[in-house]
Order: sequence, then C-alpha cells, then structure tokens
Amino acid sequence: MLTRYGRSPGGYLWAVLEPLGMIAIMAIGFSLLLRTPPLGNSFLLFFATGHIPFALHQTISNTTARSLKFSKSLLSYPIITWVDAIVARLLLNALTGVLVAYLILGIVLVMHDDPIALSWPPIIESMLLTLLVGLGVGTLNCALFGLFPIWDQIWSIITRPLFIASGVLILYESMPAAAQSVLWFNPLIHITALMRKGFFPSYEAHFVSTSYVVTVGLTLLFMGVVLLGRYHRQILNA
Repeated sequence: MLTRYGRSPGGYLWAVLEPLGMIAIMAIGFSLLLRTPPLGNSFLLFFATGHIPFALHQTISNTTARSLKFSKSLLSYPIITWVDAIVARLLLNALTGVLVAYLILGIVLVMHDDPIALSWPPIIESMLLTLLVGLGVGTLNCALFGLFPIWDQIWSIITRPLFIASGVLILYESMPAAAQSVLWFNPLIHITALMRKGFFPSYEAHFVSTSYVVTVGLTLLFMGVVLLGRYHRQILNA
C-alpha cells in the first residue's frame, strides 16, 4: 500500500476518490445526452454497476501483469518467489476494489430515490468472476510482457475498445445480432450483466454463462502459471 499510494498526495484516499469521480462525471454527462438509462431511472446506478466490475478487472489484470517488474528488487531474495509477487498484487488490489465497490454502490443506493431489493448471489458471483478473469489475464500477460516486450504495447491498443465491448454503457440485448455473436465471447460482458442482475430485478440476462467465464479464467491462469514457472528467471534477468 505504501509503495503504490504512499508517494501521491492523499495517499490511499485516491483509490476511492478516482473511481468515484469517474463514475459521477460519466453518469452526469450521459444523463444530459439521454433521457432515461437502459435499466431503471438512475444513470448513476446504471453506470456504476457496469463500471465497477470492469474497472476492477482492469486494475487486477494490469497490476498483476507488471508484478514481476514492480517487485524485481524484492525477488532478488531467494525466499521471495514470483508467486509471492503476483499474490501480493492480487490481494492488495482485490481488497481495495471490493472496498471501493462497497463504498460507491452504498453511496449510490443512499442517493437513489426508490428502495432497491438487492439480489446478493449474482453480485458476489460477478465480483468473484472478475477477480478470476483479471488474475488469469494478468498472469498470462506477466509472462508475455517479460518474454515479448512489444506485446505490452500491442495489448494496450487492442484492448482500448473493451470499455464499450464489455457492456458498461450499452446492454448486450440492445446490440445488433452481429455484434452479439462476437461480443458473447468477451467474458467481461457476462460479468457486468451479472452485476446488473443483482441490482435490477427486472433484468434477466439470459445470455450469461458462468461456466464459460470460469473456463476462460482458469485456462488463462493455467497458461500463465506454466509460462512463468518455466521462464520467470529469464524474465527477471532480462
């Protein structure tokens, strides 16, 4: 926590203020452009339920992918392994992300005019799947970034449309059939739909496949662990 947040003004407080400000600005902006959100009557709640799992995935995957570089000096000690570096980054950002989600969604619900009957199973399922997929993507990229540095730049380019393609602003059901047939394979669109299912009782999200998301997350994690187990010394010595 000190290493990541200690040098910036405000310190750890920015972990909460940054996503809260982002959600507030985007919600206000879109509420001026559109009369009603795709679900419910609050742009703030609609956007928050999509942005929180998406932002948590991005944070987990990006920080985990750079965990060896971030902790390179500590990894010179034999007792500390590459697994420790990845787990440490995962735990810090997962706990921070859950805290941020709890605070932001709590504030949004307090500000909401009408009471909402929450369904906790899909909310918890969405958060757990977010952590799994983020860890899988991050672990695999940790190996690929070390073995092929150019992949870092390529990845940042090809993932820029993810904000739109993950259902943060647009519901999967509102997209054209051609887009649905492609975007279904994006695990994040399943995750954001699950989160919204827990906050909007009328939203069914029939397209969601938990087994598919788990399969993707575990497959990516397995590939990343295999590559790091074999090439972590080469990556650290590069």
